[in-house]
Amino acid sequence: MTEKHPVTSNPLVTRREMLGRTGMAALTGLAGSSAFAVPQAQQTRPRIACCVSFWGAPGSHADWIICKLMDGYWWQGAHTPSRVDIVSVYIHQFDTSGLGQKVCKAKNIPIYKTVGEAVTLGGRELAVDGVVIVGEHGNYPTDLKGHWLLPRWWMYQQVIRVFEQSKRSVPVFNDKHLSYSWDDAKWMFDKSRELNFPLTGGSSIPVYYRKPEIEIPADTPIKNSIVIGGASDEGAIFHCIDVLQAFVERRKGGETGVKAVQSIRGPETAKWVERNPWAGKLLDSVAARFNLKQGSFQENAQANVCSVEYNDGTKAAVVGGRGVGWTYAGEIEGQKEPTIISMLGWPGPYAQYHASNAQPHWITEMMVTRKEPFPAERLLLSTGITNHYMESNWENGRYSALGRRIETAALNMSYRSTRGAQFSTGARPPDVPYLRGFDK
Repeated sequence: MTEKHPVTSNPLVTRREMLGRTGMAALTGLAGSSAFAVPQAQQTRPRIACCVSFWGAPGSHADWIICKLMDGYWWQGAHTPSRVDIVSVYIHQFDTSGLGQKVCKAKNIPIYKTVGEAVTLGGRELAVDGVVIVGEHGNYPTDLKGHWLLPRWWMYQQVIRVFEQSKRSVPVFNDKHLSYSWDDAKWMFDKSRELNFPLTGGSSIPVYYRKPEIEIPADTPIKNSIVIGGASDEGAIFHCIDVLQAFVERRKGGETGVKAVQSIRGPETAKWVERNPWAGKLLDSVAARFNLKQGSFQENAQANVCSVEYNDGTKAAVVGGRGVGWTYAGEIEGQKEPTIISMLGWPGPYAQYHASNAQPHWITEMMVTRKEPFPAERLLLSTGITNHYMESNWENGRYSALGRRIETAALNMSYRSTRGAQFSTGARPPDVPYLRGFDK
């Protein structure tokens, strides 16, 4: 086992600085303009390297996701054994990640000092069949605009460097949105296409249990949509935006891209709803479904809105609100009442099967089949909407509760949903403590 070490690298550097330090710009030229070939035949069970920011608490995403990839997960009403093997781990905030150290020791999984060593297993060439990046949680600062400066791009670009040196690539999962920086996020997506590897990630909520258990059919004539959910910060608003995108992309004609994004916060929220009666109608329909007072969402002094205008004229919004889990409401042409679908009732707080279960299933599926569970364009679009929402309230260093409307030419992308329902169904998992096989 490679010696365990805290890492001294600084993830909070710009991409330009990192390229200069590592010589990555030169390495990029090795690939040329052609995509990499599919790698050699995989082992029966794909071998996975996991690169994480922090693994020090049962509530950390690294613990939720990686333990399920090791021990199996709850899928469609039953425990499902994993189909992959975790063969290496890199932990950026190593010293404070005692839980991850214990898990890896118990499972006899090496923890490497660098991302590069984790994906080469200490050698010189790519030596795994897939990479899981969980850059979520840990002691990282936020900037003035509220971006949490998590090292997702920082880890990802080191994986890319190994791909380019080895002249082959493998599937990559990136938890949550790609990056707090749009430029870096677009670079991450573009590299997946240039180097010909499947890419997935995003929120676990779109594939969580639904009430009712339905999926909106592809090519449904959706006119307007909202999602209500906790949206207090960058990470929370991304969950809501990814839920919104998972539904809205199924509209007639498929995804056409986003024309503009705007952030509205606090007392300005109620004024925005008054100016957009379609949103008020959908908010009231959700309030009625949950026996809440009409107007309760928009009248909340802490409410916020992420307004999204699509290129085809479709309108949508995320509205911050509590008490309804994550709830989608859509106005569909030809239907009298809105379609309302909620994602409710997490077991927990730290149960054996808390939160992410369907997500590890689809991670595993991608690693085995080398096919994206949904188009990675959704991940990029959700990331871009989040990035521009975070920028909207700021201009020239000054904050305004009524954010500026940002036209988003960079989000002019189109794609179609390629699969049917992907969410969990059947009996829910038991709310029991996680059985790790070692003392706390």
